[in-house]
Amino acid sequence: MRRDYARSGLSEADLAATWLDQFRRWLAEAVDANLSEPNAMILGTADGAGRPSARTVLLKGLDDRGLVFFTNLGSRKATEAAANPYVSLVFAWYPIGRQVVICGQVEQVDRADTEAYFATRPRDAQLGAWASPQSQVVADRAVLDAALAEVTHRFGAAGPPHAPEHWGGLRVVPETVEFWQGRQGRLHDRLRYRHTAAGWVVERLGP
Repeated sequence: MRRDYARSGLSEADLAATWLDQFRRWLAEAVDANLSEPNAMILGTADGAGRPSARTVLLKGLDDRGLVFFTNLGSRKATEAAANPYVSLVFAWYPIGRQVVICGQVEQVDRADTEAYFATRPRDAQLGAWASPQSQVVADRAVLDAALAEVTHRFGAAGPPHAPEHWGGLRVVPETVEFWQGRQGRLHDRLRYRHTAAGWVVERLGP
């Protein structure tokens, strides 16, 4: 189950001037490599007592403010982020021997941004956002099917006119962004952008 990484390394001279430009570069290369869902990211959260949990979500917004995903605001991920706003993200691009690890704080996006994104979703995804009691215990699949039938009847063929109040966007504002490039012999390259009071600095970490 062990494999070596054959790609060339990552040097400080290879990096873009900002974490955002470097991330966009690597994301584009992951897309060009035809990876399955290159915008998938593992989100790690912890509750108020420090008990962790993780799941995969999809990156839906990216700019110099941070990385955005959308979710039910009553879900486990969202309630934990509200109790403890420090989270991590991992983009695991295994076929090309790369990872990006981001740590930072969560903030809620503006409602206008949530509504604008919701309007672009397929109708079945819009209806699902209304129907699903995300992270809550349900008796069986029939409960979900009945909830979907109810909202489908309520909104008709046009679909929901707006996002439900319990659904919204969360932005991860980075404090560190690490670019990990696999190397032979497990001496991987790890270069990290870290935010300081004076601005961003780049550091090399031991593998």
